[in-house]
Amino acid sequence: MPGPAAGTAHAATTADVVCLGESMVTFLPSQPGRLADVPSFGRGIGGAESNVACALAAAGHRAAWVGRVGADGFGDHLVETIAGYGVDTSAVRRDPGRPTGIYFRTATDRGAGAHEVAYYRAGSAASAMSPSNVPYGEVFAGRILHLSGITAALSADCLELLRELTAPRQGRPLVSFDVNHRPHLWRGGDASVLLELARRADLVFVGEDEAEEAWGIVGAEAIRAALPEPAVVVVKRGSAGATVFSGPRPGPRSSNAGGAESGPVSRSMEGAGAGNAPDTVTHVPALHVDVVAAVGAGDAFAAGFLSATLRGLPVRDRVRHGHLMAAAVLTVPGDLTEPPTRDHADRLAALDDGAWGRLRLGPGWTAADRAPEEVRTS
Repeated sequence: MPGPAAGTAHAATTADVVCLGESMVTFLPSQPGRLADVPSFGRGIGGAESNVACALAAAGHRAAWVGRVGADGFGDHLVETIAGYGVDTSAVRRDPGRPTGIYFRTATDRGAGAHEVAYYRAGSAASAMSPSNVPYGEVFAGRILHLSGITAALSADCLELLRELTAPRQGRPLVSFDVNHRPHLWRGGDASVLLELARRADLVFVGEDEAEEAWGIVGAEAIRAALPEPAVVVVKRGSAGATVFSGPRPGPRSSNAGGAESGPVSRSMEGAGAGNAPDTVTHVPALHVDVVAAVGAGDAFAAGFLSATLRGLPVRDRVRHGHLMAAAVLTVPGDLTEPPTRDHADRLAALDDGAWGRLRLGPGWTAADRAPEEVRTS
């Protein structure tokens, strides 16, 4: 199947971040309990990449979402809702022969044994994305292209598409890849392909738990050893926080790696030097959060980190902005919420280590732009 035409990656930059992947209509339970017992559901949207795009747009960045939905009412709802966050959806394609994916979930934490999710996405419009039907001009029109491993699991065509998008080529945007290992999507498949895709990216987000489950790799240092190529590897460690490895890549994979027009993005992604220079390792503790629902936090963390990367902030502050964006989502029932204002988040991210460690954020903490000393502490 054909990939991007020569020169496509040189499309004019029209977005800060382009996010490509499946978005679905999600049905949220009206009360806790088994799916069999929940009497009614509220409608929302869910999708790792569209979540990142919505959060970035809400934070004031130019964000675009590229996807494929059915020519149906659920597709209308997705496109209209995502566009309502300020995201450019002009590159979304409608498929008249396949439906928009939907899913139902319980109110419990995804990691809890009682958590249930019922997906109706087999044969969805998004699963038909392939190298032959994606608008490459729009996909490569951002300073950063954000992808996730969920797309790779949807179909053989989707996997081939991600291989095309992560392939080295002149003019490729900086590629951000969230591993996002979902075991139920890989039943009968080989999740080791996620390691292949991650190694072709410039910036990788991966959880310690998913690296162990998908690849049998244990510990942050071992994860970095398995991912030597990306300039930045962000290892999410749950309540222990996040560890970032930033260092040199073996060789440039995009013409923007050090170009002036990339601005703070390229500078923040540059390694420590050439040759075998060691990584810079940065560990940032997690926040204390009164969790309402543990869904969408990983996407919000990625959005916060990318937002700070676009602004050229130091690594510690990039991670702190990731934690703050995640805390905003963790304190609401759904996958998306209004993030803290930039000034508010900047003040919190600038706290000294002691004050950062004492923060405790609960529902409503983003509603008022409060000074750091007014934020509830533990």
